[in-house]
Amino acid sequence: MSSAKYDGTLSQLNKFEKLSWRPFNRDSGSKKRARWLQARRIFSPSCPTLRIPNRFLREGHCVPPARSGHRCVADSNNLYVFGGYNPDFEEAGGAENEDYPLFRELWRFHFATATWQQVRTEGYMPTELASMSAVLHGNNLLVFGGTGIPFGENNGNDVHVCNVQYKRWNLLSCRGKKPNKIYGQAMIIINDYLYVFGGTTGYLYSTDLHRLDLTTREWSHLKPNNIHAYNLETNFWEEIVTKPHPKLGYPAARRCHSCVQIKEEVFICGGYNGEVILSDLWKLNLQTFQWTKMPAVMPEPAYFHCAAVTPAGCMYVHGGVVNMSGNRRTGSLYKVWLVVPSLLEMSWEKLLKTFPHIAQLTTLQLLHLGLTHTLIQRFK
Repeated sequence: MSSAKYDGTLSQLNKFEKLSWRPFNRDSGSKKRARWLQARRIFSPSCPTLRIPNRFLREGHCVPPARSGHRCVADSNNLYVFGGYNPDFEEAGGAENEDYPLFRELWRFHFATATWQQVRTEGYMPTELASMSAVLHGNNLLVFGGTGIPFGENNGNDVHVCNVQYKRWNLLSCRGKKPNKIYGQAMIIINDYLYVFGGTTGYLYSTDLHRLDLTTREWSHLKPNNIHAYNLETNFWEEIVTKPHPKLGYPAARRCHSCVQIKEEVFICGGYNGEVILSDLWKLNLQTFQWTKMPAVMPEPAYFHCAAVTPAGCMYVHGGVVNMSGNRRTGSLYKVWLVVPSLLEMSWEKLLKTFPHIAQLTTLQLLHLGLTHTLIQRFK
């Protein structure tokens, strides 16, 4: 890759990009054959700019409606969006949405094909659909707590597990004393333990810390001295003094923002400070405890949105409240690279943008074009 192209790719670092999507469809063999003939011309040196014609695409597709209070998780290939809330009757699906103003549904955004798909699952999907916590552990989506309508009156404290490969929900049978029925809590998995911190009943706010052993499925209530940062090894909270940005100081106080972690760095984005909706992006280094304001700015300030980061370091931000006076929500999806992407990721994104319909080819056709099996799996 030339230095000019390399610099051009790096210029997208720490810049939010609004994503558009294409119809999700499955094609007949004859259409795949037609696309194959076109693709051969795409990669021909004599015709390097030819694209697969749009007429090969079927009409009609669906995307998740605007929402807030939902949760999203990501792996290397997909973003999963679960639950959410929208009081606007029409935006929430009207009479067709039996759970209005909530969304009892799971969506998948496939990165390689830029397509949304509502995941049709079996089993019992939880009904506490706002401000729950969610993590992805392998192929298993774990959802804990949350609230139904009215907020604070129909809370949950069960762990529901959806295997995203087999598309089935199960209720995790657990022992020990469960946390209270709460929503708005934080949750993370470390070394086969599920940690749940904080949350509210709707009336009381908590700083309790609970741990679920995913092997024995037993809950325990951890009772460390409560300050700021919890040390897993010593079972103590440690007071951490962070360092401000040399010119801008600390991030503004806020709530309902998003927070993701990449190795030793934590990123917070957006939120609400009691007066205005925020659009800034900050980073905290967990080794030096230094705050850094990132150059990226959300194109649409939002709070009660959701965010998730891929293993490669790309953050996706979806939905949220974007207007206070009108109580308006959005269904927009944005991405931003939080780290310098690898050369493989740069080349992959360039390939998808140059040939946006390449995913419609068969595995054999993609192999003939020189793609590896690992890259081809990204289209699945």
